[in-house]
Amino acid sequence: MDAALTALLDELARSVADNDTRESERARRMLNITPDTGRLLGILVRAARATRILEVGTSNAYSTIWLADAARDTGGRVSTLEQDPDKIRLARENLARAGLGDRVDIAAGRAADTLAGLPGPFDFVFLDADRPSYLAYLELVLPRLIPRGLIVADNVTSHAHELGEYLARVKSHPALLSVTVPVGKGEEISLKLG
Repeated sequence: MDAALTALLDELARSVADNDTRESERARRMLNITPDTGRLLGILVRAARATRILEVGTSNAYSTIWLADAARDTGGRVSTLEQDPDKIRLARENLARAGLGDRVDIAAGRAADTLAGLPGPFDFVFLDADRPSYLAYLELVLPRLIPRGLIVADNVTSHAHELGEYLARVKSHPALLSVTVPVGKGEEISLKLG
């Protein structure tokens, strides 16, 4: 990652922290991942040599930038899903500023509806949207995930009370090997076996 992209990510992290402190309405908050989580995502995408990356929950594209930078190294692309038109506009602006707009396709609409229409296959999936829907997202993406593909779910320690069913499913699913990693707000990393 070059210095200009690092500076942009630092700037976005600061502006989002200010925004999320001011805003009490959840829809107006960005709720971004931590920089350490972004670094972890970039490492995982590169290590897996993932080229078909799916992100559920774009927000302002902070996490998308981490994923797209790694995708540039692997020759891949990121498909990201977002419902909020204002966040989509902001995401496009931030991706253009990062010089990564050509690596990302943004699909507008409810994630569950959009996921159902995506053909896949995917090498890497990042879940960071409405937490109560993670289990539904898992069931929609797992058939489209390649063997040895990864699913990473955000907020598994910070919001464990909301993600109990998801965690129980990935930890007991016969096709998955999963571990909770104490980075950022907690990441559940699941490898599809076979």
